[in-house]
Amino acid sequence: MFENLSERLERSFKLLKGQGRITEINVAETLKDVRRALLDADVNYKVAKQFTETVKAKALGQNVINAIKPSELMVKIVHDELTLLMGGETAQVNLSGNPTVILMSGLQGSGKTTFSGKLARKLKSEKGKRPLLVACDVYRPAAIEQLRILGEQIDVPVYSEPDSKDPVRIALNAIEKAKREHLDLVIVDTAGRLAVDEQMMDEIEAIKKAIKPQETLFVVDSMTGQDAVNTAKEFNDRLDFDGVVLTKLDGDTRGGAALSIRTVVTKPIKFVGTGEKLDALDLFHPSRMADRILGMGDIVSLVEKAQQQFDEKEARELQRKIAKNQFNFNDFLNQIQQIKKMGNLKDLAAMIPGVGKAIKDVDIDDNAFKGIEAIIQSMTAEERINPDIIKGSRRQRIAKGSGTTLQEVNRLLKQFEETRKMMKMATSMKNPMKMMRNMRRR
Repeated sequence: MFENLSERLERSFKLLKGQGRITEINVAETLKDVRRALLDADVNYKVAKQFTETVKAKALGQNVINAIKPSELMVKIVHDELTLLMGGETAQVNLSGNPTVILMSGLQGSGKTTFSGKLARKLKSEKGKRPLLVACDVYRPAAIEQLRILGEQIDVPVYSEPDSKDPVRIALNAIEKAKREHLDLVIVDTAGRLAVDEQMMDEIEAIKKAIKPQETLFVVDSMTGQDAVNTAKEFNDRLDFDGVVLTKLDGDTRGGAALSIRTVVTKPIKFVGTGEKLDALDLFHPSRMADRILGMGDIVSLVEKAQQQFDEKEARELQRKIAKNQFNFNDFLNQIQQIKKMGNLKDLAAMIPGVGKAIKDVDIDDNAFKGIEAIIQSMTAEERINPDIIKGSRRQRIAKGSGTTLQEVNRLLKQFEETRKMMKMATSMKNPMKMMRNMRRR
């Protein structure tokens, strides 16, 4: 995501390196390159032009103090303007109403149905909501079945009327069902077409008028670039939606939709889909996205993802075990499972400042833990708790059972022991008196 744009912007800023101050000439040269980079990323031409003009005006109006280099100042100005371009503040979804009704809109193939499932899961787990998914795509039986399967996966009920061709009546009946069963969130998935047409727009307008949703979201495939922005404008002119959802932002996308859509439709981007898994859905944070575009990482989002997976009580228990040198392979396997739940490994690593560029051409396999998991799962319960007993014949048995080699088993055991020592040392450093006592015993 945004890799090409990030590289181009970095090259643009290098034009100012070595310059003692910002001048009309060197700023013009730099911003000419920035504008090309934005256009290559499929950013709307008018948006790119306005953006560079604003940056130029702000750059020339700055007095560069000795402690800040012109290139660093330009990065800051571009960062601030990118943040404003994408909306400035993080926009929350409106959860008022009982039940809260959220209406989905968008073209066929944009990811509306999958997003409906992701949103239901997110609001159920993070906000304690009791959702009902509603299948109002009366033209594609596959869409109803897809929503039903998603509902089963996240343990959320799905309302459908397979024999009805009246999406307005289906939506109204679903809301009544939610009220009867004390479900406080209704997510209405609607039909889409391959292109905007009058029948589709009339239908979704009728649904919106009838159910009066607290939130109407426009779901768009970010890989369609400027077509996504044009479609958003047509939908907004008819529906006056509340926010945009960008799906497939993890794909080979140039990012132009994310950078243009807020300016063109004056509606905030609220969510971004970053993968196929049902937990691959994030709130859209303009400032954090600007950080990532400029190669600064996104450590805040990384910490938030970790906090969602790691339980405080478990963390305290783990710290106690580490301090007593009782950290074992069961704990290790549990940590691996939690890291995997956080998402794609390469995307996670790219959130660490400075790492994204370094691993750009590195293939990080999401199955990287597979061999380690196989080795641990081939151990007996006693061996996992007490790794010190794993000697010659046990190691050979584990290698055979896990489909790995003896060398791989030996390597894991050695790395595990070194990790355990380092973790114990780090814990001891928080308690200097305890560390001194340990050193005296040696």
